Amino acid sequence: MIRFILKRLAYGFLVLIGVIIVIFFLFHALPGDPVSMMAGQRTDIATRESIARELGLKEPLHIQFLLYINDLSPLSIHNDNASNREKYGYRKLFRLKKDKVMVIKRPYLRRSFQSNRRVDEILMGNLLNTFWLALAAMILATIIGIFSGIIAAINQNTWLDHLIISVSVLGISIPTFLSAILFAIIFGYYLSDYTGLNLTGQLWETDPIYGRQLHLENIILPAITLGIRPLSIIVQLTRSSMLDVLSKDYIRTAKAKGLSRFLTVYKHALKNALNPVITAVSGWLASLMAGAFFVEYIFDWKGLGFVTIKAVQSLDFPVVMGSTLIVALIFILINIFVDILYAVVDPRIRLTD
Repeated sequence: MIRFILKRLAYGFLVLIGVIIVIFFLFHALPGDPVSMMAGQRTDIATRESIARELGLKEPLHIQFLLYINDLSPLSIHNDNASNREKYGYRKLFRLKKDKVMVIKRPYLRRSFQSNRRVDEILMGNLLNTFWLALAAMILATIIGIFSGIIAAINQNTWLDHLIISVSVLGISIPTFLSAILFAIIFGYYLSDYTGLNLTGQLWETDPIYGRQLHLENIILPAITLGIRPLSIIVQLTRSSMLDVLSKDYIRTAKAKGLSRFLTVYKHALKNALNPVITAVSGWLASLMAGAFFVEYIFDWKGLGFVTIKAVQSLDFPVVMGSTLIVALIFILINIFVDILYAVVDPRIRLTD
């Protein structure tokens, strides 16, 4: 088992290195002058030269890439001076040369071109909002999707089955940004007096009198919008899997023994039918965190997607690069976790790996 976990971690690390390489060279090929973005067009030459040296722009491209890797790595080598100690916030491990030290630090994603704040602070300050939104969407999609899939399966070829399948196909077909606009306008604007839902709003809002308060109603519309696509897929997966299980011999035996329909479905069929659904749910959580960009922007939900789109509009490349890396890391970690979970549930996977 330990060998299996180490192999998965090694594969994940290689994928992450590949993502870093693609991101670095892709964004360095885009037009734009980082020095002008940080310093402004009318800054004196000395200031521009200082910024260029700090960003390593005077170095060849391959040296810039090695400096970027050194910034990202938790274990790295730096000149030991007051400027670097403030910049990286590192802890010295041991000295290599007179001015070089091996340090341990949190990954340094550079600074925003617009605000000059650390990119990791900007992203981590908004990542939790995206996580809560994705989790709420996934819980909603899982509960409603499984229940609807079961109803469709046990009522196969009836009007109810056809209705559920038609709605699920429609949910898969509508682009997320379009459904977000429709939900926002209909339920958050025109019908807001009846629904009590807002067009925009955050999970936590600060009231001048009562202070910081939780507003769960603000997550309802974004979560429903974000959850439509996985909900539709879960409905069809559950229905297909349930129909396959209901045709098995042991289900027919249970029915022949006089077991009620509810007990047959709940005790015997459901557990075996949920395996492909669990696979879909585990993969969709990472996808939802990455795919929440348009939903967050339309509902003004201050999450990772909202910050990233704002950074794209202002050509704030360090923020966009950092956001892309974080999303890639989330995908990698969740995939590793799912692989390990499968190996725990089914030991045959470890043997065939």
